[in-house]
Amino acid sequence: MLAQQKQEILQLLQAAVAPLLAGTELQPVIALERPRDPAHGDAACNIAMQIAKPLRKNPREVAQQIADSILAQQHPMIAAVEIAGPGFINLRISTAAKQAVAQIILRQGSNYGRSQRGAGKKVVVEFVSANPTGPLHVGHGRQAALGDALSALLDAQGFAVSREFYYNDAGVQIGNLALSVQARAKGFKPGEAGWPESAYNGDYIAEIAEDFLAKKTTAASDGLPVTASGDVNDIDSIRAFAVAYLRREQDTDLQAFGVKFDTYYLESSLYTDGKVEGAVNALIAAGKTYEQDGALWLRTTEYKDDKDRVMRKTDGTYTYFVPDVAYHVTKWERGYQQAINIQGSDHHGTIARVRAGLQALNVGIPQGYPDYVLHKMVTVMKNGEEVKISKRAGSYVTVRDLIEWSGNGDIVKGRDAVRFFLISRKADTEFVFDVDVALAQTDENPVYYVQYAHARISRVLSQFSSDDAELAKLADTDLSLLTAPREASLLAKLAEYPEMLEKALDELGPHQVAFYLRDLAGELHSYYNAERVLVDDEALKRARLALYLATRQVIRNGLSLIGVSAPEQM
Repeated sequence: MLAQQKQEILQLLQAAVAPLLAGTELQPVIALERPRDPAHGDAACNIAMQIAKPLRKNPREVAQQIADSILAQQHPMIAAVEIAGPGFINLRISTAAKQAVAQIILRQGSNYGRSQRGAGKKVVVEFVSANPTGPLHVGHGRQAALGDALSALLDAQGFAVSREFYYNDAGVQIGNLALSVQARAKGFKPGEAGWPESAYNGDYIAEIAEDFLAKKTTAASDGLPVTASGDVNDIDSIRAFAVAYLRREQDTDLQAFGVKFDTYYLESSLYTDGKVEGAVNALIAAGKTYEQDGALWLRTTEYKDDKDRVMRKTDGTYTYFVPDVAYHVTKWERGYQQAINIQGSDHHGTIARVRAGLQALNVGIPQGYPDYVLHKMVTVMKNGEEVKISKRAGSYVTVRDLIEWSGNGDIVKGRDAVRFFLISRKADTEFVFDVDVALAQTDENPVYYVQYAHARISRVLSQFSSDDAELAKLADTDLSLLTAPREASLLAKLAEYPEMLEKALDELGPHQVAFYLRDLAGELHSYYNAERVLVDDEALKRARLALYLATRQVIRNGLSLIGVSAPEQM
């Protein structure tokens, strides 16, 4: 059922209920639900049971009065109204209204499912946010797929979305990176005497050291070029070059993954711009801190945390969540009314601390800011065995590995498989990525299954006409001949698309799009096997082609949202 149809039914119900409430102060909320069993109708409403008791009437009698009133309005969209159980009102939509969804899709095209629900509200989605200490791993890949798809969902619903990458370019890990590159530049190797205990062991460290000694220049897409000094004792030059080098490498991985960011934010800037110190001083001034055992503590228990948290340690350095508080203040100050963070489940402990710090500042930031989407780990299987180590990274599978393996060297195919797979489960569930399944050209491979549905439709449409103008005329086709059971089922699934997008956004769950596309592809394949399209009856042929064209459009729209291509041939 389309949003417009749902709104019309609600208006019919409101008009039917209004006389019953005359002279009362009742203001009930009328809501529609989809019956679990399709045999019970297309929409159900419990308004009769809500108002019967205060009206001192029998719920079924009230429901019957409402049903009679709706039927008396003779709306062409309503085929039947039935009373069930203690007073449920079940409504059935007319066949013509169900068939009309195909024409609506063809007329709206790529805009089908989009809305202005967000009304331009500014939202920042922060994801990936990897330390520039090595290549992106599969966890970053899951963040990239989730964050980019969620951003696309927000954009499709009328929000003003900004994709942001937060670089953790300050702290102990960056120091370890610099020492690792320095050791390599001096000729040491992992495991040898003189190799730092906390060093990074991947082959990429040797690559950075080699370029540093060659005095090469490197730069991330948003940064100034950094030229290596070549001096193995110049730790500052090594640090700057290594960070720029790895930021460029991460940019390359993200480009291969089809992910682009609108803004980049450096953790180091929070310190150089005085924002961390400013946030700490503001919390002290607000009376939300105290000194104990040589450390500065934040009274987070005042904001439902299980215990107070250390902000500044005895050595004068800040704990992890303090720059996060300062960072989220900048999001609010930049006008983002909503902030969504995509992070690993290991960040769960910081949520209460960051939110407590923001509330303690008392600068108007709402409770629950920011929103978090936490994802669990990804296990990679290949040739029936778990893969844990990438030679290049030294200790983990990289996003680049996964793309190359899943596409057998074809970057587009690999990207499609990785992106679809990594959002095909709820973020808070663990996921096993089976490379062998990603390469399979069978129904077991969900991205192949969906893309093949698109290609199958394209092949049939090309047999009818290769002229786009001729295909466009199908939008005016008489669809009343679409009465076969599989046609009704496919039309119903197409009508669910806009509502599915709304639900996915409410749950911050882009996995709903992947679920839907798999189901839609299943409906298409079943229809293809049940009914011939290119029949002799010209009117029936054009009606079925219009249904095919509408289905292809919705598949395209859904795949576009999750950053997956829609091939016309496979």
